[in-house]
Amino acid sequence: MTADDHFDIAFSDDTDPEIARDPDPSPDGEQLDLADRLSLRRVAGLSTELTDVTEVEYRRLQLERVVLVGVWTSGTPQDAENSMVELAALAETAGSQVLDALIQRRSRPDPATFIGRGKVDELREVVIASGADTVIADGELEPAQLRNLEDRVKVKVVDRTVLILDIFAAHAKSAEGKAQVELAQLQYLKQRLRGWGGNLSRQSGGRAAGGVGIGGRGPGETKLETDRRRLNTRIAVLRRKLRGMDEVRRTKRAERVRRRVPAVAVVGYTNAGKSSLVNRLTGAGVLVDDALFATLDPTTRRSQTGDHRVYTLTDTVGFVRHLPHDLVEAFRSTLEETALADLLVHVVDGSDPDPLGQVTAVRQVLSDIGAGTTPELLVVNKIDTASDESLTILRGHFPDSVPVSCRTGEGLDELRRAIDARLPRPLVEIDALVPYERGDLINRIHQSGELLTQDHGATGTRLTARVHPDLAADLEPYAV
Repeated sequence: MTADDHFDIAFSDDTDPEIARDPDPSPDGEQLDLADRLSLRRVAGLSTELTDVTEVEYRRLQLERVVLVGVWTSGTPQDAENSMVELAALAETAGSQVLDALIQRRSRPDPATFIGRGKVDELREVVIASGADTVIADGELEPAQLRNLEDRVKVKVVDRTVLILDIFAAHAKSAEGKAQVELAQLQYLKQRLRGWGGNLSRQSGGRAAGGVGIGGRGPGETKLETDRRRLNTRIAVLRRKLRGMDEVRRTKRAERVRRRVPAVAVVGYTNAGKSSLVNRLTGAGVLVDDALFATLDPTTRRSQTGDHRVYTLTDTVGFVRHLPHDLVEAFRSTLEETALADLLVHVVDGSDPDPLGQVTAVRQVLSDIGAGTTPELLVVNKIDTASDESLTILRGHFPDSVPVSCRTGEGLDELRRAIDARLPRPLVEIDALVPYERGDLINRIHQSGELLTQDHGATGTRLTARVHPDLAADLEPYAV
């Protein structure tokens, strides 16, 4: 997707400035969740909220016809354009129609209005001319910047963080996912509450408060203080709920560790093809959609190596540039699956205009959640639509990467072999004659060990294998 597909990007200085769906959906299963998601869509222009933009603290985000605005502080013009193209994709995922996009070249964002006082007037003219009802800023706005922009532009203004949170709220399906998104929204909202007019009045007693009488007079709480107290109460409730859900995840993880089952986490930029890859490798039927943040709830499936060793493969939430800090904190318990994995399969969209930027953004988030030192296998996806130039650049930077196409199946066998080679292997080598009535031990060797040789005799199975210490102890009575 390029900027010209949906809008014209206007630079304020003099600087020159889809992937086809798989016709055979069988690798991804029936995709019933996708059908549910597509059953209801917003219709542009039927509902707007232009009557009052002052009560920003509780209003429902409703994006329809939007103008994008960004500040270009560093990098090349192509970098700035790629950032706006990504913002447009985020806006469209949230159900909006992008009408125009403006970029202001500055050394840093204006502390009062984000884009500068003069450029706000130009933005207002674009909003009026296009009939937009919302402005989306490519960055996280401070409360003062948000207030000043709305006062001057006279339409709703949201920033990149609110946009991402809205997409997460729309796509969250599990109870845990909904709670995590709500927690992130409330933490963001808490710092941006503001009151207007009568909302700042005190709750006082006496005649001024309807005659509650003696003892009712006093400073009381402002509306702002009441709202903040209610937010803090709800945040505390959500944190307690998520702690309870963490216990369930820790129990499941402890069982996998006890059974010595290696864990592989599929990570990468949003819409890079992580869910498609998991479906191809395991037949999990994970929701696949050509949209940003289609997968929020992690899915763990069982898989096997070529020599029948069992491991788990987890599909994780996608990352994006400038992923909101509150969102990372809210999803930290879920992202622990990534930090505790034995291997990260890092999926990169080879057809993206800036795949190297994707890799940098993902590795930054991995570092933030404590997974920066976990072994990584880089997978370049969508090679069937990527340009030769892009693939050459990626091969030069990542010579050990594995090129694949989840759409056509190309390269998947090589990927399976690469995963097999990078999984941790048992350390203890044992030679044993296992009686036929202890077939459970042989089954454990197949699942968590590495069977080297076996020969069926009259009294049992003679085998050599590499196993973990606890299994080696169980096999010791049959050692030869």
